[in-house]
Amino acid sequence: MIGYYILLGGIALVSFLVSSKLKSKFEEYSRVHLRNGMSGAEIAEKMLADNGIYDVKVISTPGRLTDHYNPVDKTVNLSEAVYNERNAASAAVAAHECGHAVQHAAAYDMLTLRSKLVPMVNVSSQLSQWLIFGGLILGAGAKMGFGFYIAIAGLVLMAIATAFSFITLPVEYDASNRALAWLKNKNMLSQQEYAGAEDALKWAARTYVVAAIGALASLLYWAFQVFGRRD
Repeated sequence: MIGYYILLGGIALVSFLVSSKLKSKFEEYSRVHLRNGMSGAEIAEKMLADNGIYDVKVISTPGRLTDHYNPVDKTVNLSEAVYNERNAASAAVAAHECGHAVQHAAAYDMLTLRSKLVPMVNVSSQLSQWLIFGGLILGAGAKMGFGFYIAIAGLVLMAIATAFSFITLPVEYDASNRALAWLKNKNMLSQQEYAGAEDALKWAARTYVVAAIGALASLLYWAFQVFGRRD
């Protein structure tokens, strides 16, 4: 168990460092004002229009770094700062979220798969560790049997959540690639502005990489705990 907490601590530290770097990058590029004077909302609306998407709304949502695309109601949700501000960071985020809308319109396979897994992940993320803990407790005395299979059920749910984390990676990278390609091809940004947008999106993507590695490490640890108790 101590090893698990050390593992969690190490991953949490890396996650904190990457998140801190991401925040500092966005603060840095928030000071790089766009020569075209467009806000994040205007950038988003233009990217959608340029891709022939007219049934997606761009709306403002409270909070910081709360930006997301909702495929259910077809909305690009931009945090208040991104929605209103006119800088390289807001352009990067707005275009990235529109990248997801473009994926949706193009029926991008990985986004479709990810969307189908969301309901399962909502359940598995809440139950997996409870089932594993319960199974280990029940199986501690019996060594095999009912408790072991409960723990296996927990591992299966955890594996689904882990798979979701890895499926998220190509979805996020592809959305960024679509965003950057559009920003470059339409000459939306100057060279300096584009470099800032590209760097910001790279750091945003790294947060998903850390999360996926953490999910896999946790799954492998608990799998070892469950199968290690069979002997």
